[in-house]
Amino acid sequence: MNTDTDPTPAGSNVIVDGERLWDSLMQMAEIGATEKGGCCRLALTDLDKQSRDLFREWCEAAGCTIRIDKMGNIFARREGSEPDLPVVMVGSHLDTQPTGGRFDGVYGVLTGLEIIRSMNDLNVQTRHPIEVCVWTNEEGSRFAPAMVSSGVFGGIFDLEYGLSRADADGITMGEELQRIDYAGDEEVGGREVHVYFEAHIEQGPILEVENKTIGIVTDAQGQRWYEVTLTGVESHAGPTPMNRRKDALLGAAQVVQLVNQVGLDNAPLACATVGMLNVYPNSRNVIPGSVSFAIDFRHPDDDVLAGMDEQMRIGLEQITSRMGLGCELEQIFYYAPIAFDQSCVSAVRNAVKTHGYSSREIVSGAGHDACYLAGVAPTSMVFIPCVDGISHNEVEDAKPGWVTAGANVMLHAVLEKAEYA
Repeated sequence: MNTDTDPTPAGSNVIVDGERLWDSLMQMAEIGATEKGGCCRLALTDLDKQSRDLFREWCEAAGCTIRIDKMGNIFARREGSEPDLPVVMVGSHLDTQPTGGRFDGVYGVLTGLEIIRSMNDLNVQTRHPIEVCVWTNEEGSRFAPAMVSSGVFGGIFDLEYGLSRADADGITMGEELQRIDYAGDEEVGGREVHVYFEAHIEQGPILEVENKTIGIVTDAQGQRWYEVTLTGVESHAGPTPMNRRKDALLGAAQVVQLVNQVGLDNAPLACATVGMLNVYPNSRNVIPGSVSFAIDFRHPDDDVLAGMDEQMRIGLEQITSRMGLGCELEQIFYYAPIAFDQSCVSAVRNAVKTHGYSSREIVSGAGHDACYLAGVAPTSMVFIPCVDGISHNEVEDAKPGWVTAGANVMLHAVLEKAEYA
């Protein structure tokens, strides 16, 4: 097969059923639907179980066999003509943010299912088996860190670490997997994967602003996450003179400004965010004695990311010393920037060319399960636009034409790598 000129023999005549894919997305969105039109399916809740059960039902109806590993990751397999060949994987996640949307994660999962359904309709057989994957707890909203189960699969975390992650009530992932009957027997990882593809909404504004239908994802930004606690002295807001205060919140405000400046100083590719802040004792007439907050740094160049770390640490020391505050700083999460596999990126380019879609190369600003899969298999991603670039929000939206186009690109990229029988 000459993949440079025509990655699939049938060319653009091989397409998905876009209407069926959209209907499946809307049906899945009913599970955990919110009043504002979004979804709330936190990992390993009863609603997450409902979405998993529906996915399994659909996959079994499409002739797939189902396997579940010890982290609750689901693998729906369409057999190849040579079953012993390494598998072509397509996947994402079904869990959402507390105020999540209808497309984040689930689009990648149901695109994989639609690829199998369409191959069945078209009587297409591949040499390599194809598996659609659901990765447990990608969002990290209930159990931190994010992407923990694909991380176990990719060898970043061990199984004990993954199963012991606990939510705010002290309930572990292992306990909840048992409760909802998704604690599988399959070992996590340790097998050969031919390639991995993941489709996703962009979660940013670039594609829509530039009127591009497809984002060909070449890289993913590196990330560093920190937890910081500043300690001052809580005291009465009335009798305590301004020049005698050790106000932890005032210090935190200056660190927030510092973090923002670090991002601006490393523009245009840097992102720097304080997205969570807890004040103690959080009383209107008490000077805050302690403030805990999170810092999130991202950049596609690891050297720049390290420089951002250094700039933040120097500035943090200056602020706390000047204000007489105590400081605890812990980096809780790090992964280096990811350069996706060039042969997989090329397969996506070939698929875009086959259909004539407008496109651009793009770097993923968000973390995805693909970032950990890239450590064990050649990997790439396909982005489609989302309306106004909004995600992790109940108003998150995508147009049916974008949804179909992304699935068509994924279908042809998968067929190039899975090979016609």
